[in-house]
Amino acid sequence: MIAGIYNITCEQGVDFSRSCILKYPDSSDPTGSTYLLYDFTGYTARMQVRRTLESATPEIELTTANGGIVLGGTAGTFEIVMTSTQTAALDSDGVYDLEIVSGGGVVSRVIQGTFTLDLEVTH
Repeated sequence: MIAGIYNITCEQGVDFSRSCILKYPDSSDPTGSTYLLYDFTGYTARMQVRRTLESATPEIELTTANGGIVLGGTAGTFEIVMTSTQTAALDSDGVYDLEIVSGGGVVSRVIQGTFTLDLEVTH
């Protein structure tokens, strides 16, 4: 799977949520116009935001274990979630990627891109 590019803008100090549906071409359709939903049953997911690709420490790490990523099972959905406290603690733009991990340990990068932080004025 080749990761899609999705550049995120996040407002500092507010609750953040982005939902996506992941589909793939139906190989039994010769026209290529039919898509099927991914089944995330048994999968976990992880995402890190870093100031640069070379940064040693993530600004934030979101996972299915910490509630920062919610997988929708057979619906093929995933949701990225951050609380207002988490976004308030962010202080710079960066880059990110989101990976899914199958129950068998196969890792696939789903999306990646820039992470733009829209700074908060009111605290």
